[in-house]
Amino acid sequence: MQVKRFFAADMRQAMKLVRDELGADAAIIGNRRIAGGVELTAALDYTPSALAPRVPNMELEDELRKTASRIVSAQAELSMRGDSDATTNRQLFAGLPLTAAEPLVEPTFKEPPRPAAPAPAAAVDQRVFDSMRFELNGLRELLEVQLGSLAWTQLQGSKPHQANLWRRLQRIGLSGPLSRDLLALTTEIEEPRQAWRMLLAHLARMIATPEIEPLEEGGVIAMVGPAGMGKTTTLAKLAARYVLKYGASNIALVSMDSYRIGAQEQLKTLGRILNVSVTHVDPGQSLANALDPLLRKRVVLIDTAGLQASDPALRLQLESLAGRGIKSKNYLVLATTSQKQVLTAAYHSYKRCGLAGCILTKLDETASLGEVLSLAISHELPVAYLTDGPRIPDDLHLPRRHQLVSRAVSVQMQEEPSEEAMADMFADLYHNPAKRVG
Repeated sequence: MQVKRFFAADMRQAMKLVRDELGADAAIIGNRRIAGGVELTAALDYTPSALAPRVPNMELEDELRKTASRIVSAQAELSMRGDSDATTNRQLFAGLPLTAAEPLVEPTFKEPPRPAAPAPAAAVDQRVFDSMRFELNGLRELLEVQLGSLAWTQLQGSKPHQANLWRRLQRIGLSGPLSRDLLALTTEIEEPRQAWRMLLAHLARMIATPEIEPLEEGGVIAMVGPAGMGKTTTLAKLAARYVLKYGASNIALVSMDSYRIGAQEQLKTLGRILNVSVTHVDPGQSLANALDPLLRKRVVLIDTAGLQASDPALRLQLESLAGRGIKSKNYLVLATTSQKQVLTAAYHSYKRCGLAGCILTKLDETASLGEVLSLAISHELPVAYLTDGPRIPDDLHLPRRHQLVSRAVSVQMQEEPSEEAMADMFADLYHNPAKRVG
C-alpha cells in the first residue's frame, strides 16, 4: 500500500493533485485543515480491514465517564428543587432520553446571568463550530469532485456522442451551465454533425444584439469597465465613425478619467483631430451640470476611469452615471483576452450603474471567445460593437451573431480538454442543484 500526503489551497486542487499523482483509484483516508489550505492523506491499493481492532482512546473515555458522573449529580440536585424548576430542568436535559409521557419540545434557551466563566467556553465552542464547518465544507467539495468525475465517466459510457459534444463546447470555452442548456436542446438529434450544427445555431440565437446601432439611436453613451479593456480606444473609434458619417457638429466628448496619466491629453488630441469639443469632469463635479450645455448635441460619448472595485471613487462614478437626470446608456467594455474571473468581476462591479450592453474588444488577440460569450448570454447583455485591431475607425464592427460564433469556433483550443478538466467542469455543476447534469 502506498500512502502519501498532499497539500493545496482548497479541496478541489488537492483532489487534482491526488488524481495526477496516484490516479483515479486512490482512496482518501484523511483530511484536515492546515495553515494556508488543506491536507489530504491518500492511499493506493488501500484495503480497510473490517476485523481491525479498535484502539481505545483512554483520555476520551475518561472524560466521558467524568461528564456522565457530573450529569447524574446535577440531575439529582435539580430534581430536588420542586415543580417551579421543571421547565428549566427539561430545557437543560432536552438532549437526554425522555419518557413517553413527556414529548420532546424544542427548547428556547434563556440563560440566567452567570459569572464570567462562560466566556472562554463560548470561545472554545466557536472554534469547534468553525472546525466542524470546515470539515463539512471539505466533505462537500470532496463529494462534488467525486460526483463530477462519476457523472462524466457515466456519460462517456452511456452517451459517447453527447460526451464528444461536451468536449467540443469546452474547446470553445463555453461555461458548464451554458453547455448543458445547449445540449438539452439537441438531445433528440443522433447524427453528430447535425447535432453540432444545431448547437452552433442555438448558440447564435442566444447572443443578443441591439435592434438599432447605439450611434444611430444617439443620446449619452458611456464606456465603463476596468483598466486595460480598451475604453478610450473604443470611444475614439466610435467618435471617428460618427464624424465620418455625419460630421463633427453634433457630437461631443466627455472625460471622467482624472486618474490615469495622460488620459485627458489623449482625449484632447482626439478632439483636435476630429474637430470635436472635449469636456473634462473632475471628481466631485456634477456630471449633470457638465452635460447640460451638451444636450443639444445628438451624441455625447463619455470616457470613464477604470478603477478597482474596492476604490470609493468607483462608487461615486457609477452613481453619477446612474443619476436620474443623466439618462446615459452605459456599455461595459470587455477585452476578450481577459480571464473568466476578470470578466465576471468586471460585470459585478459595474452592473450597479445599469448596463445597456457590452462591447467586445481585442478579438484579434484572443485565444478563446467562449468565456466572454458565456458572460454576455448568462447576464443578457446585448453585444453592441466588436473591435479587432488598432485602426480607427476601421477595426470597429457591428456584431453579426453567426459570424461571431464562427469566429469562436475558429479560435478554439486545438487540444482536447483533459479528463480532469471535464470532471472538474462537471463538479462545478454540482455547486447548484439546478445545474446538475443529466
